[in-house]
Amino acid sequence: MLRITEIKLPIEQADTLKHQDDQIKAALLKRLDIPASDLIQFSIFKRGVDARKSHAILYVYNLDVQVKNEAKILAKFKKDPHIKPAPDTEYKAITKDSHVNTPRPVVIGFGPAGIFATLILAQAGFKPIVLERGKEVRKRTQDTWGLWRKSVLNPESNVQFGEGGAGTFSDGKLYSQIKDPKHYGRKVIQEFVKAGAPEEILYVSHPHIGTFRLVGMVEEMRRSIIALGGEIRFESRVDDIHIERGQVQGLTLHSGETISTQHVVLAVGHSARDTFEMLHKRGIYIEAKPFSIGFRMEHPQSLIDKARYGKSLSSDLLNKVGAADYKLVHHAKNGRSVYSFCMCPGGTVVAAASEPERVVTNGMSQYSRNERNANAGIVVGITPEIDFPPESSPYGPLAGMALQRQLESNAYVMGGSNYKAPGQLIGDFLANRPSTQLGEVMPSYTPGVHLTNLDTALPEFAITAMREAIPAFAKQIKDFDFPDAVLTGVETRTSSPIRIKRDDDTLQSINTKGLFPCGEGAGYAGGILSAGVDGIKVAEAVVLSLMS
Repeated sequence: MLRITEIKLPIEQADTLKHQDDQIKAALLKRLDIPASDLIQFSIFKRGVDARKSHAILYVYNLDVQVKNEAKILAKFKKDPHIKPAPDTEYKAITKDSHVNTPRPVVIGFGPAGIFATLILAQAGFKPIVLERGKEVRKRTQDTWGLWRKSVLNPESNVQFGEGGAGTFSDGKLYSQIKDPKHYGRKVIQEFVKAGAPEEILYVSHPHIGTFRLVGMVEEMRRSIIALGGEIRFESRVDDIHIERGQVQGLTLHSGETISTQHVVLAVGHSARDTFEMLHKRGIYIEAKPFSIGFRMEHPQSLIDKARYGKSLSSDLLNKVGAADYKLVHHAKNGRSVYSFCMCPGGTVVAAASEPERVVTNGMSQYSRNERNANAGIVVGITPEIDFPPESSPYGPLAGMALQRQLESNAYVMGGSNYKAPGQLIGDFLANRPSTQLGEVMPSYTPGVHLTNLDTALPEFAITAMREAIPAFAKQIKDFDFPDAVLTGVETRTSSPIRIKRDDDTLQSINTKGLFPCGEGAGYAGGILSAGVDGIKVAEAVVLSLMS
């Protein structure tokens, strides 16, 4: 099999998602300079969009190809970096030796990392037990709407907690920049397709699913795990962990029930603050890590589409490539980096609080991405050594978590102490004056936005860096500093503020044997795909430990 990359075809000649097979075949034969009789078969491995020239937008294909005389073609194109042997991306499963009698491993948390850790353990034959503090996904959705529509927060069932994790109420992005030498990301995508995701996510370069489809997929994956002997227990918060001589021995649930186990996958997500406090109290090694803080910014989606696609913009083009997105970064004069985070084309800004009397924003969109606004986090990077030194804080390595809470509590008060979010128009933010009325952009955040001055919503260095960055971004995306665009605060859950450090080889906690920190909450992932990949890696480490 060969991997042929950078086959480019004009987008106007394509159907909705790709060109016809005959069109791709003709380009492939021309690229390899072979007759049709030498081509056995081909498939699309990846399809991207090249929109650098708005007047000539292209689909770019990476193809897996079977041909006659493969060695001859490789010799002919030995200096061509776009014609190489295809890597083996098939997942190599580890299975339980039927003669080995092992205790059941426990997975805490059922977000992307927990789901894939559980699935791999179940496929290997180990019948894992899942303890998820929140509710199953449809009941959880009802509770989430309770905050959005009625300003009623359920601290145990919300955007952060429950089946599917925080990623369920997001854009459902399935791409990452992690190193993935074993192609675990392909396994994640394939399992999602088996669970009902559209097959196009196997090949589009920036796949996404959207919240509504994620709900059904999560339920299907749950059913698959149960069919393999796994057990999933909802509303089962873990309140304590039992450790003897540096080895996990069991867990205590909020109900008082205890579970004996020596293998625990900790996949609790980045917002399980009470769990982080418990782990720290029990002496499990935790260190502070960098994260980012900022606001959600909303523009008309049409403004972003026009800026990205220019003269090529048409309804036909949008049907093919979808609502335009962006990725921006600016290094400010005060030494801070400002960047766009979790950009959601045609989406909404959502209330993502998990603790009472705190306000947190996040972004979400459906598969169609057809809401009127584009939104993204515009955030500033912060580091423990400079911004929340653990050694000088009473919270120690949890100092970043304390900072998050402080900013979220302040946002709650600034918004009116009723779960409305504080907001400000970009023109007013740049001029440092309070906003008093909305303009062309209607903010999508519910329960609602209270207009104010966001000058005190974040530390001074962050506000200064953002006021410098937004006009700089407008040089890349025309009218990015549109005066009626809206900022909504605060965005604090960009990533976990802590890392539960693990051994590089066994993936166990460096001072607690049998505890396998996993996913975004443990500081080892950032998004659905990378969390799923980490879940697979950790599950394999658990299997090896169980069978040793």
